[in-house]
Amino acid sequence: MSARMRNADSAWLHMDRPTNLMVVNSVLWFDEPVDLERSREVLRVRLVERFPRFHQRVVEPRLGIGVPSWEEDPNFDLDRHIHHIALPAPGDKAALEKLVSDLMVTPLDRSKPLWDAYLVDGYGSGMAMISRIHHCIADGIALSRVLFSLTDTQPDAGIAPPRDDAVGRGLLGSIAAPVKAGVQLAEAGLHEGIEILAHPTAELTALAASGSAEARALAKLLLTASDAKTVFSGKLGVARRVTWSERMPLEDIKAIGHATGTTVNDVLVASMTGALHRYLSGRDSLVGEIRTMVPFNLRQLDKPLPRELGNHFGLVYLTLPVGIADTAGRLAEVHRRMEAIKHSPESVLSYGILEVLGLTPPQIEQRLLDIFAQKTTAVMTNVPGPREPLYFAGTKLAGVIGWVPAAGTIGMGMSIFSYDGGVTVGFQVDAGLVPDPEAIIADFEREVAALDKLATRHRTKPRARSAAQARPRSSIKTAR
Repeated sequence: MSARMRNADSAWLHMDRPTNLMVVNSVLWFDEPVDLERSREVLRVRLVERFPRFHQRVVEPRLGIGVPSWEEDPNFDLDRHIHHIALPAPGDKAALEKLVSDLMVTPLDRSKPLWDAYLVDGYGSGMAMISRIHHCIADGIALSRVLFSLTDTQPDAGIAPPRDDAVGRGLLGSIAAPVKAGVQLAEAGLHEGIEILAHPTAELTALAASGSAEARALAKLLLTASDAKTVFSGKLGVARRVTWSERMPLEDIKAIGHATGTTVNDVLVASMTGALHRYLSGRDSLVGEIRTMVPFNLRQLDKPLPRELGNHFGLVYLTLPVGIADTAGRLAEVHRRMEAIKHSPESVLSYGILEVLGLTPPQIEQRLLDIFAQKTTAVMTNVPGPREPLYFAGTKLAGVIGWVPAAGTIGMGMSIFSYDGGVTVGFQVDAGLVPDPEAIIADFEREVAALDKLATRHRTKPRARSAAQARPRSSIKTAR
């Protein structure tokens, strides 16, 4: 029996290009080896048996007219999706980043279900797991919940999945001890201050989910000017580069926000903005601002994820003031813009637009997608993960990072992932446009250190204005 694919999911399926594959890529790493047989059973029971899309393949309509369907893969074999490989020497972070970069440009096999998992031996003293799941199965927010549903809060937990009524509790979904885990995950974002990067109000979320927002969103997309041209924009090649920061203590980031009158999100985004400022300045490509697109969840977080998954999220524009040279001024401006997003209906882009795109012929869809992609330089996501350590197949998870795809001609993806009291920031870029993303990560870490110094000054001067009250000073005229 087959099931018709939703229009929005069909749109993501047909957005695949050699230069931008529509695959959500995630990396989990461990400080000790993981039991391979137990890992396989966890994936079988908690992923394949729980969510039908992981044992179904895509079937295109005859003559290429209409929307694809999902049907059972008659030749489904779990071993065709789980790959056991070794990380090349020296088995360090750089080697893992290169492996992820290479896999990121490898298309998924359309003749079988659109996902793969790689169990990677030889990463330091432990190992890593790389998951690759096509965006047509689900959006990145939902897939984060799926990913964490594979884990437990205790190393000796059984393999059987938690109850259905626990799936979806909290932002990331169910882990072991369903009720307790759901409450903890629901509270994690609020406690850490990173519940949603742009966290629009409930009213704006409802607007994005309603059909009434589609016309306004489409008009905004079409009328918004193309983003400023920088070294981050240009003709894309096939090769990608990925990198991520070392895990930073989340308490340190929270302390900076507390001292400066800002939030964890403000501090992280301002640090990212400062890193981009440094990179653009060093390459004679500085502009006043660049625009990013930020997805936010439209599903009720206290409800189970549907077994069929799918895409259901909204988008907001977040413009980064990369032209501001002053650290305090840049933090203040980021804080102002993040606050404005919460209440501005003009920031909401309805996901319903993709329902329309999914019905258009692929050639027209590609042209419309290019128009939309020109409006932004990057896609930015964040995932507030569990505050406690998790275990996959009995082995403690040391860290995690992931990226949603950057559609069309967008050449950069930025991500923030928090877990177990730490936060990791990652970049994925077009290798031709940005051959050295590790320089951006290094500058990001310098920016965090600069904000820490700023926070120290605020702690020693109680009457000093907070960074949120400072007036930004731009080194160049802000782009309009």
